[in-house]
Amino acid sequence: MKPSPLSSAFAALAFSFSCTFTANVFAESASPAASTSRPDGQHDFDFEIGKWNVHLKRLLHPLTGSHEWVEADGISVTRKVWDGRANLEEFEAKGTSGPIEGLTLRLYDPVAHQWSLFWANQRDGVLATPTIGAFHDGVGEFTDFEKIEGRYIWVRYQWSQITARSAHFEQSFSDDGGRTWEVNWITDQTRID
Repeated sequence: MKPSPLSSAFAALAFSFSCTFTANVFAESASPAASTSRPDGQHDFDFEIGKWNVHLKRLLHPLTGSHEWVEADGISVTRKVWDGRANLEEFEAKGTSGPIEGLTLRLYDPVAHQWSLFWANQRDGVLATPTIGAFHDGVGEFTDFEKIEGRYIWVRYQWSQITARSAHFEQSFSDDGGRTWEVNWITDQTRID
């Protein structure tokens, strides 16, 4: 099936934006002034180290107009790696739509002062495209551009409401270039230890 001119134009525009964004990130990270003016975020995910009770809400059919959510409860365990420059989270939950087992590998880039977050689930055993970003004013925002259900969309992770005993996470998708976002995964965590 031949792609429509509109979808080809959108893909070209998205590719161009992605290249420009990547070039700007590399230019900023190569500049000594830029790298020293940003705060060191190496310890931004230290709050996540430990064991958590997790309550998950997941939208079953994102970007379809569906409002059907499922819920699950589980455990998350995060371990520090490389003296805090990385960490590994193991995630297990069970709910009405069945079990979810996955892991998140988080890697810190000390030059760019950014984190790359890689998700994988036991169903396919593949590390997904990393979402990349940083924390500002207590909120972590991480984005990427990836293929989901046969089309390329923007994906955003947000960490917020972080305390010593709790944290809130949301995943959102945008199929209109980031003008609007649909939340499709919400996790609230409560510390066990």
